[in-house]
Amino acid sequence: MPYFTGLSNLSLCPHSVAPVCCSSRYGLALLSSYGFFVVYSLRVNLSVAMVDMLNNTHQSSANHSGSVCPAHANPPRPKHNHTASVYDWDSETQGWILGSFFYGYILTQIPGGYLAGRFGPKWLMGFGILGTVIFTLLTPVAADLGASYLIAVRVLEGIGEGVTFPAMYTMWAAWAPPLERSRLLTISYIGAQLGTVISLPLSGEICFYLDWTYVFYVFGAVGLVWFILWALLVFDSPNTHPRISERERLYITTSLKNELSTSAGHIPWRAIVTSVPLWAIVVAHFSYNWTFYTLLTLLPTYMSDILGFSIQQNGMLSALPYMGCAVFAVLSGQIADYLRETCQYRTVAVRKSFSIVGMIGPAVFLVAAGYIGCNYTLAVTFLTISSSLGGVSASGFNINHLDIAPSYAGILLGITNTFATIPGMVGPVIARALTINNTIEEWQTVFYIAAAINLFGASFYTVFGRGTVQPWAVHTSYSHGD
Repeated sequence: MPYFTGLSNLSLCPHSVAPVCCSSRYGLALLSSYGFFVVYSLRVNLSVAMVDMLNNTHQSSANHSGSVCPAHANPPRPKHNHTASVYDWDSETQGWILGSFFYGYILTQIPGGYLAGRFGPKWLMGFGILGTVIFTLLTPVAADLGASYLIAVRVLEGIGEGVTFPAMYTMWAAWAPPLERSRLLTISYIGAQLGTVISLPLSGEICFYLDWTYVFYVFGAVGLVWFILWALLVFDSPNTHPRISERERLYITTSLKNELSTSAGHIPWRAIVTSVPLWAIVVAHFSYNWTFYTLLTLLPTYMSDILGFSIQQNGMLSALPYMGCAVFAVLSGQIADYLRETCQYRTVAVRKSFSIVGMIGPAVFLVAAGYIGCNYTLAVTFLTISSSLGGVSASGFNINHLDIAPSYAGILLGITNTFATIPGMVGPVIARALTINNTIEEWQTVFYIAAAINLFGASFYTVFGRGTVQPWAVHTSYSHGD
């Protein structure tokens, strides 16, 4: 068994191990990763474009002389093709524009989990992202019409993207063998980090050489290509996939037969909403996302207004934290599954340990970043370490839905992501309200709030988190090791 040494307990089944290479489940992981790349590219490109969309007539766009720290030397921007409109939006309006996406995003989390279980996750996710792509292509038109139109378009984008994570969790409930969950899901969701890592610097380059409108056209086109591939190559379950090998199909279905509920039509809502392990995930998810979304939407603004980086430098440096996050997420997935299957560590111990590292670590370095003044190297280093350590939580509470209730993973993810979307709605608004004068002291307050919320979430999850399938989630009680 060269791939999964911890599956010896299934060795009596001739189909217990299916190769990784060219497998349908890992093909799904890669294509869903591409999908989340699109999702996050369309979500974060506005953060960089916003820097270029503002009418900063009081300062030179080349040297950012209005920043707190001394500006950096930059090559002059090409003058041709910079014909896009600029707007006089104050700090409060910027906060509402950046946070508006999440007002739509929160609406379709729980419905997304329900609809994915009822009608299948493939087309729900496909059309959700396609809708977001279409509204992204309309963003320049909406901005020209006014801030309220741009806010409306961003809300509609959020509605489309809100179904993606619940739909994908429902998909993985049918596709991911229990002891491969950390690996498959981290491959799948690393696309979100890569979308951030690539779209931030690329958006900066597009703004530098062309103008901000092309940011939305380029990433919209990338999204259209993904939809075509998804429609042609993905299927809801191993049993409906026409090209999967029989060995792999039996391996997946056999490994899951004791974990999935036999009453697919019945959803135990009362048991779900009163489940303490679920609320532990809710609190951890909310807390982690407060820091994540605050940085995701406002890091380019911090790089520009405080550290004095140009639009070209801004995108690249803003991407570094998420590059580290992507690397740590993949590594944590490999280590988590190794600890569970080879070292026989209990699932709950692995999930809690990874959550503690992935939440307390970022809090410490985020606060530290606010106290290094204009030391550019340390500022970027601390922010990068903070987000990188956050990637460890990908194998902590983030996957725990599939541990406690694989049959209802999409619905559980919808519930937790509903609460976890609130920081995206209010975090940027509060942060911009606290940083009206753009002083380092104001940003220290923003960082302190995020760190305190992270510490609380890590503590709550450590006390109340669980690692076994809950009794209400399955008729034949079974777990793969609490």
